[in-house]
Amino acid sequence: MSTTATTNTINPRLKHLLTALGPEAVQRVRDARILVIGAGGIGCELLKNLVLTGFQDIEVVDLDTIDVSNLNRQFLFRKKDVGQPKSLIAKDSVLRFNPEVKMVAHHGNIKNGDKFNATFIKQFTLVANALDNISARRHVNRLCVKAGVPLVE
Repeated sequence: MSTTATTNTINPRLKHLLTALGPEAVQRVRDARILVIGAGGIGCELLKNLVLTGFQDIEVVDLDTIDVSNLNRQFLFRKKDVGQPKSLIAKDSVLRFNPEVKMVAHHGNIKNGDKFNATFIKQFTLVANALDNISARRHVNRLCVKAGVPLVE
């Protein structure tokens, strides 16, 4: 792939990535399918960074709803969002950074094996854990090993 071809199709906000990483790496970022598990304190920061870094296809899973106590450290959420699912509000919030991103939000428990199993995990290039629950983290690790998908903790 030539630098000119990539430069012509890349969002102008991401030209710094092209310079730093080169066209092949930037294309790999754009083509990656990322699963983020957790949309709390770590997940908010991670989702924002992924969107701003040029990842175009992201899914997020979280079972929690927004509480008033989250507002001081989970910057994607506002007072009006209290009681709403974190995954759905996080999706809406990060899309304001880059509305061209394809993002899917799942309000559910990653330990629900009927929906979130190794087959589900296999569709991703990478899984990123943003969980504070050790049992859930171990569960995701087992799923990723079974699916052969890299896990970032």
